[in-house]
Amino acid sequence: MFARIARLRFLLPLLLTFSSLAAARDDSLFTSSVTYCSPPESLLIQQFDVAYFASNQSIWFNISAASVLYLIFLSRTPTSTVTANVLLNVYGMHPVNFTIDLCSLFSGALCPLPMYNFTGSDSIPLPSSLGVSDKIPSIAFQIPDLEAYVQLSLTEVNTGVLKACVQATLSNGWSAHQVAVEWATGALALLALLSAVFSSFTPNTLAPFRLFDLLYLYQWTASTALLDLNYSSVYQAFTTNFAWAMGLFSASATSPIQISINNMRHLTGGNMADATGGSAVALVNRKLSPYNAIASLTSLTSSDQYAGIGVENLLASSNMTSANYVSDISVASVQELSSTSGDVQLVTSASTNVLQAGVPIYVNSVGIATANAFMTVFLVVLMIAAILLAVLSVGYCVLAATSRYGQRTERYIANWRHRYPSFARAWLLRICLIVFTPVAIFAFYQWTLKDSWLSIFLSVILFLAVVSYILHSIVLVHRLALRSTPSELYTQPDLLASHGPLYAIYRSERFYATTPLILAIFVKALFIAFSHANGVVQVAAILVVECMVLASLLTLRPHKSRGADVLATYLAITRVLCTGLMIAFSESLNLGAIPRVVIGIVIAVIISVAVIVMFINTLVNMGIMRLVPARYRRRPGATPSDLDAEKGAEIDEKDWRPRNPTPERNIPLDPDVNQPYPDSPSQTVTDHQSLYSEESGSTTLGSLLPRRWSIQQSQPSNHSRSNSQSQYSSSQSNYSPSQSNYISNVSSPRQSVPPSPLRTQSPSHSRQPTIDEHPPFP
Repeated sequence: MFARIARLRFLLPLLLTFSSLAAARDDSLFTSSVTYCSPPESLLIQQFDVAYFASNQSIWFNISAASVLYLIFLSRTPTSTVTANVLLNVYGMHPVNFTIDLCSLFSGALCPLPMYNFTGSDSIPLPSSLGVSDKIPSIAFQIPDLEAYVQLSLTEVNTGVLKACVQATLSNGWSAHQVAVEWATGALALLALLSAVFSSFTPNTLAPFRLFDLLYLYQWTASTALLDLNYSSVYQAFTTNFAWAMGLFSASATSPIQISINNMRHLTGGNMADATGGSAVALVNRKLSPYNAIASLTSLTSSDQYAGIGVENLLASSNMTSANYVSDISVASVQELSSTSGDVQLVTSASTNVLQAGVPIYVNSVGIATANAFMTVFLVVLMIAAILLAVLSVGYCVLAATSRYGQRTERYIANWRHRYPSFARAWLLRICLIVFTPVAIFAFYQWTLKDSWLSIFLSVILFLAVVSYILHSIVLVHRLALRSTPSELYTQPDLLASHGPLYAIYRSERFYATTPLILAIFVKALFIAFSHANGVVQVAAILVVECMVLASLLTLRPHKSRGADVLATYLAITRVLCTGLMIAFSESLNLGAIPRVVIGIVIAVIISVAVIVMFINTLVNMGIMRLVPARYRRRPGATPSDLDAEKGAEIDEKDWRPRNPTPERNIPLDPDVNQPYPDSPSQTVTDHQSLYSEESGSTTLGSLLPRRWSIQQSQPSNHSRSNSQSQYSSSQSNYSPSQSNYISNVSSPRQSVPPSPLRTQSPSHSRQPTIDEHPPFP
């Protein structure tokens, strides 16, 4: 085995092929989105990319803006002044907040502010006297999904009228949302799918059920970000790694699918906004992360504050024109990560394009408009159904062709052609169970939007189709179990093959264990969609539902193996724990931004551990334990447990005694073995002589002992039959063993034949008793 592993070293040079994808990243802060916080009457911005690099303390900018304030300041009186307020908000704190008079700069050259179009890109070094590097902690360049923004506002002092206001969110380039994570989770799902396909030929194998468990874990993770809660930006970004499991694949405003959906909605009565070309962060409600407060508005009326950066140093360095060197990698990374492309939008408290917490923020974060969410899921479900139909059709054609030209395997192929419809129905049921979560959530949510009548009609059709097939299978299984016995579900091959995904993994008396989970998914979808305006109600109801699912698992313990119960309980505990922690995201608690970030990271770590556990379980179900030597799999003398079966360990039947017969293992016994013991010593076997008597000539078999489990010790060679009989004369005087049937022999082992509980005169068949039938010596 180690030799095979050693051969992997020849694959190491292949890793160099990915070296072109790696690049160094300098510690930097740059603008990730720009919006107007007041109507753009005085200042127009087309592009606003600014970055600060800590390595050389320089600022790189690429700005395209125009000033239209000339007419405003033509009538400026000597007593009026214009101020500019610069506010930096970091996790709800304001380390920088100062106000300066524009007329005091450059000998009043900015009063009145001339009409001027500015377009340029350059790099400007900052003097060390500003002390910028000392005021920015190093963690600001490393923490993912930084929650910070800068606000610039121009106000006329005499009237207090806000002339211009611009907000720009800041980022450091690090995020919990990674394309590599999306591909990794997708590869794991594909691996589980392949394992499920090759293992689904046997209805009660674990791999198909683990495929549902894995995808449901992904879908549940994504659904946790659909509540009306003030999530931290890092957790919001983490959950978007699993958006594809809900059918929400990342898209752009120019995506052909999204453009088609937009056209369909607008032609059928839809009037909601389409997806924007820029970052969805720019449209987030200012009470939520990454803005965290509206407190910045109060700073517009505050007095001059020279906190943070010294304004004198700023004025002293205002006439610098020399550029400093910034590496091409740094500029390229900023241009790539900056998502300010597109029109700068106006976002105020009265704007209709503001994204609220829950579904709107989540779906727009992956480039899908709120009104397009269901139609995107609908198209993805249609694609999955088409792929399933194509694969099943190809499989049936292969079976038909093989049965026609393969004469040697005609009986095997005929058996498979008979089982193939049940196999197809089983996979259709599995697909319905997998897509039930996103279909229920977004179909219900589409009903609350009242946007496009065609979208609502299609949501009703799809929801009824999925639910109808699931309910049909549930009713069929429960009806058969109630009319006969639950064990009957496991004795009908066609029913087990077609509807086994609902109950095959469970014990016969717990065949209904899937029903509580399906009901829980339905109830959670109701609260996510119809209680989207009250996050407290949502998280409380979902927490109660998850606790009930956990209680049902602990009470019923439905699985056939202990390992399966442990895994299901662990996943349920994960859901309960993470849902409970999400209470901290409630807006009514008004928890600080930093504690919410910590809680979001903790939840992300818990979910990541669960994904790793499912990855290991998928590998085990694929048979990776076969690579481990047999001597390391189990301790010597240990008995196989149900946990071994869950882990995929093979049990050698010849090394272990068979288990007691149950309805699932009701195997008829050999009629020659299933015979009663003789009722008296005179009833000997005449037609079937014992093999022991033929080999040794005589044996002690057949002696009727004084009590049921007594034992006769082997007799020495010089003992006669009379000595053997005298040994029992003191304790038994009513029975006289026949002389022709009982002759002691040195080579005879210790034997005993317990009296049969069956009172019959029919000839019996003698056998050698097992070890368990011998009691300890008196």
